[in-house]
Amino acid sequence: MSDPLDADMFSSCQVQVLPMRMNNKWAPKIITCLKTGKRRFSELQVPLRGITPKVLSESLRAMERDGLVTRTSYPGVPPRVEYELTELGRSLLDPMAAWCAWADRHLPELIDAREAYDNAS
Repeated sequence: MSDPLDADMFSSCQVQVLPMRMNNKWAPKIITCLKTGKRRFSELQVPLRGITPKVLSESLRAMERDGLVTRTSYPGVPPRVEYELTELGRSLLDPMAAWCAWADRHLPELIDAREAYDNAS
């Protein structure tokens, strides 16, 4: 039997809240869309066709609050708004690439494990 878990095992971590909204499935996709530069809201909707305008707006607002994107509004009729990754947002590109590479390598194993689990249930 292994040793019991330390009740204070996370107390040394200074971060008590998640640094990103990990439950936002759209954030990595939005980051990917913005990696080549500024984009307008309507441009983001093209590859993110499964997202509603409301959810895209909420996701962008949350990412702006977290310092991952900037929102620049230009006067005019209609007003033009562009979104761009900040340096903090750009710093996520390498970890995301590593995560995608891991998923590419291990996807067959994941699918097999899920099927085995579902078949055993």
